[in-house]
Amino acid sequence: MASFSRLVRFLARDGRTYYGDAILPSGVTDIAKAKQAKIIRGQIFGKYDVTDQVEDIRMLLAPLALDDVKTVRCLGLNYEQHAKESNLPIPKFPVLFYKPLTSLAGPTDPIPVHPLAQQGSGLDYECELVAIIGKPCSDVPESSALDYVLGYAIGNDVSHRDWQLKHGGGQWSLGKGFDGWAPYGPGIVSSKIIKDPRNLQISTKLNGKTVQESSTKDMIFGVAKTIAFLSQGTTLLPGDLIFTGTPQGVGMGRKPQLWLKDGDIVEVALEGVGTCANKVKFTKVRSKL
Repeated sequence: MASFSRLVRFLARDGRTYYGDAILPSGVTDIAKAKQAKIIRGQIFGKYDVTDQVEDIRMLLAPLALDDVKTVRCLGLNYEQHAKESNLPIPKFPVLFYKPLTSLAGPTDPIPVHPLAQQGSGLDYECELVAIIGKPCSDVPESSALDYVLGYAIGNDVSHRDWQLKHGGGQWSLGKGFDGWAPYGPGIVSSKIIKDPRNLQISTKLNGKTVQESSTKDMIFGVAKTIAFLSQGTTLLPGDLIFTGTPQGVGMGRKPQLWLKDGDIVEVALEGVGTCANKVKFTKVRSKL
């Protein structure tokens, strides 16, 4: 059975949702530009087949259905220049926190900002390489850690600095775990295509202006080292997502500071994977009937 190259989950023109292998024009690597995909039948983390059935893509969705995701792990302060702009020492060990599954969203979904997160200031963007675990791993050495990766995506670890740093009791998750605050995609590029994630260009644009531009080579703990560390005494499972930290250029580190506003368009991009473009949308509390 053939394995996928660029996994997408999408709404087709027939109104159904499929997993597929994105079809890209020659010379194009941005999955967001895919118009068609070969349908995948079976279990993404089990036995599946990339068929010859081709469907038109109406809209790209989050690459994995929530039922196929196990946990969302995230690293903080994992780029050397980001740690410096934050005026914090270089971590000796990975700084780990978690996001809830409900924070996950697709590559074009709006970023909903609940009234609680509209209070004060500090709404921020963070482009991040996302590694997706493809098979169980425990106590794996760094030398073979990448063998357990299904593939890679680009994500945005949307954050509210007040709730993260001032009101969270020392825990970051409150300021990073709102619904829809982890858009990722636009698909998952197989680890057979991206064999080494250590030197990929990564960036963020805010309303068309580049605000983050770096390379994954600035990571303090690369993907292999991160997986080896996180798997010590803790089994990583197929469907675990790892947001691997953000480079310098976040709004908090700028002078003057730059915060997201209602209506802003945030584009995060990763070389060889593509772009997620999400619009910030301030919401209202839904009245209960």
